Amino acid sequence: MMRRRAATAAFGVAAALALAACSSGEGEPEESGTAGGGEMGEFAEGSTMAALADAGSITIGTKFDQPLFGLLAPSGAPEGFDVEIGKILASELGIDEGSIEWVETVSANREPFIQDGTVDLVVATYTINDDRKELVSFAGPYYNAGQALMVMSDTTDITGPDDLAGKNVCSVEGSTPAENIATNYPDANLQLFGAYTDCLEPLRNGQVDVVTTDNVILAGYVAESDGEFMVVGEPFTEEPYGIGLAREDTEFRMWINDVLEEIFEDGRWLEAWNATAGTVLPEPEVPTVDRYEIE
Repeated sequence: MMRRRAATAAFGVAAALALAACSSGEGEPEESGTAGGGEMGEFAEGSTMAALADAGSITIGTKFDQPLFGLLAPSGAPEGFDVEIGKILASELGIDEGSIEWVETVSANREPFIQDGTVDLVVATYTINDDRKELVSFAGPYYNAGQALMVMSDTTDITGPDDLAGKNVCSVEGSTPAENIATNYPDANLQLFGAYTDCLEPLRNGQVDVVTTDNVILAGYVAESDGEFMVVGEPFTEEPYGIGLAREDTEFRMWINDVLEEIFEDGRWLEAWNATAGTVLPEPEVPTVDRYEIE
């Protein structure tokens, strides 16, 4: 059975209520409250925020294989910085953690999951770029990363992207790091897998020479490798992480941007960082939200 977003059903309820109000002669439409827990708020009737709050649940896509950002814990629930950002957004809708449905979302299916309603949001080390803006929209960024290289700790002949010619480079299908290598380092032998964890064993056994993705993702793998892996060189791209949602839903996007700016200011963003990625990585600079217009 095809998955439906919680918001879809709730929109139907909201529409029915609006019709009932009109037929009963009531005046101005009421604003919706929230259900499920967390902070109470009021949202314009018919908005995605109102629909999710009334449903009391939300479906969020995230990675399940990336330490520090989105990793499936032994409890069966994901944990990491992306997950904490998702929890904060749910809480602002009055939705508690137990009413969040987490859906594993790899690089290649982030846009399809948003477009077909499998998820309401994607918080999954999701780089904002112009090509993706043609398919979905982005709130944020909530973090700025950069592409880097990870090798075995005894490697000496790879220190940066200019050393990739003739090397077997592992990345993930549908990712911006893979696209960057294919476009700007065509002499590298790019090998694509479904998830970054699929690159780890090939790196260990010599099938590939290097793994490339964002520096913060690689830092998680290095931290868990007991000295097997290391990151070399400096980041060589800018990767602003955004929260993906339906392209046409500007009202929802602007609301998420409001929440992000609020948590940048009140300390919740840094608290979420320190509890997750900040256990390994240094404190980042607060990003600037990009309230771009859809053309």
